Amino acid sequence: MRSRFSAFAVGDASYLLASWHPSTRPDEVELDPEQRWVHLEILERTGGGPFDSAGTVRFRAHYRLPGERGTLTENSRFAKEGGAWYYVDGDHE
Repeated sequence: MRSRFSAFAVGDASYLLASWHPSTRPDEVELDPEQRWVHLEILERTGGGPFDSAGTVRFRAHYRLPGERGTLTENSRFAKEGGAWYYVDGDHE
């Protein structure tokens, strides 16, 4: 989760796609060049340990746009395949 937040923060769309599960991965990711992701809070997690094949992360991400500040809260689902974790999908609050 933290690496995906960092990818959003630096605008690394290729990493976001590579870390997205193939079953739900979009063809492309469009990032808003005006949006700055500035802080990540991990609120809760389940699973995600070295012997797990799935996990969830509930987080709040803080962002800035010109003249505006906001947050995105999501419960994200991840799956582990071949030793790597992939973002599957998430529910926004």
